[in-house]
This record gives sequence, C-alpha cells and structure tokens, in this order.
Amino acid sequence: MRLTQLRSFHAVATTGSFTAAAQSLHVSQPTITTQVGQLEELHKVELFHRTGKRVLPTEMGQRLLHLSRQIFSLEAEALQLLRESGELRTGHLRVAAVGPAQVTTMLAAFHQHYPGIKVSVSTGNSQEVLGRLTDYSADVGVLAHVESDRRFVSIPYSDHPVVIFCSTQHRFAKRRVICIEELAGEKLILRETGSTTRKALELALKNAGVETHVVMEVTSREIIREAVAQGLGIAAVSEVEFIPGPGLHAVRLEGAQVRTHVHMVCLSERRDMRMVQAFFDVVGREP
Repeated sequence: MRLTQLRSFHAVATTGSFTAAAQSLHVSQPTITTQVGQLEELHKVELFHRTGKRVLPTEMGQRLLHLSRQIFSLEAEALQLLRESGELRTGHLRVAAVGPAQVTTMLAAFHQHYPGIKVSVSTGNSQEVLGRLTDYSADVGVLAHVESDRRFVSIPYSDHPVVIFCSTQHRFAKRRVICIEELAGEKLILRETGSTTRKALELALKNAGVETHVVMEVTSREIIREAVAQGLGIAAVSEVEFIPGPGLHAVRLEGAQVRTHVHMVCLSERRDMRMVQAFFDVVGREP
C-alpha cells in the first residue's frame, strides 16, 4: 500500500465523493479513482458502496477511515512541528464541546493569545465529544464530566449551580429562590439519560426524598426551552447555560448543592501535542 493510495481513500471517505476528493487533493478524478481501485484490488476488499453519485464507506472502509484519521492527524502534527520552531503562529485547533456556554470564554482567551490559529468548534453530547476525541476528529473536548478512563486526561475548569426554569405563568415565576422540597409533584422535562445536569438534579432529589413526575425526555435544549415556555413542565439547566427569553423565568435552588462542572479533556497520548498544551496553558489561567 502506498501513502498516496491511502490519502486518496481518506479524501473520498471524508468528502463523500471522488470529485470532491480530487478537488481537495488538487489532482484529477481519474487519478483518485485509480488509486482507490488499486488499493481495493491489492487487498481484495471493498472500501466503498457506489450508488449513483453517492459514495459511502463499507464496514471495512469505516475501520480503515478510523486508522487513516490517526495517520494523517499525526502527519499534520509532524509537519507543524517541522515548520514551526517558535511560537504557534499558524495551525488549526479542533474543539468539541457539549454546549456553547462552556466553550465561548475559553475560545476568546485562546484567540487573544494565538490570533493566527484557526479554531473550529463542533457540539454534541458527552459521548459524542469523547467519540470525536478518540477518532481524532477533535483535539480538545469541553464537557461536564468524564468517568475514570486512562485514555483521557481531564482537567477541571469551572463549576456552576443548577437552576430551575419555568414559564412566566408558573407558580415559581415570581420567586428568585425555592427549596428543593418545593419540586415535589412538579412536572419535569429532562435531558436524555447521561446528561450531567440531569444526574446532578436526580441525585439531589433522591437525597432530599422528593418525588417528581417526568413528563418528557428531550435531547434538544431548544425544544426543552419551548416546551417550558408553553407550560408543559419545568426544567433544570446550568446557570451559565440559561438564556433569558420571553415566557421564561429562572429560580435558584436553596438548601441543596446541585452543581455542574466544566472540564477540559484530551486523549492521554495527545496531552503533549503543542496545540493542546497551548490551549490548556491559556485556558487554565482563566478564572
């Protein structure tokens, strides 16, 4: 197998077409087609399903893509190391985060120190963020909690209280603070299982012996906000993530330590990568 063949395969798998792959590598489409074909013929495997203009990796293609991402990520690191011997002046940092609220301040601080570094951000739940780290499609993750796992390095960044928000027609709407016991019997709209905000609230309710009624489980923050505004129930959110809006009101919880935490995470093997190290150094100094 030649590296050019693997590069052609990787380009097709990531762009979704032979034409786009050729454009990205600045070669002709027949060249890409030939190199991928040679790779398949040499190893007697099928790497893509070709249906009209659609090109989708086969199961073997997906497994090879996982490895090619690692290879070309390491290649990019090597090139960056060779090109730059001083400060980081160019490059690309890929950040995956569970939400915009946690990461915005971090990115502002990093950009102030390294204005020449391009930063791209993707969002998803905790498992999706960790998945992007493990498949090398993200360099740094920003999420609420990481179970003990030797594959990752997790560094605490901040923590925030959880607040309850309701519609402006709810009985809590004229309150600033409530006791957790007052949630008894309330209709709750919760995030999906695995949400750290949900875990924190459910643990506090259990410790307080308070029973509620879960009416919805929703993965979308936007849908939860709309459902609450329409009076379908109340919901919990990290205070830093609550965005005031028409029809919504937030109250703090008194008498219970319900908090969420923000962590910076990377693969253990990439902890000393210059870009990751720079991000941790800069962001770690922020309050």
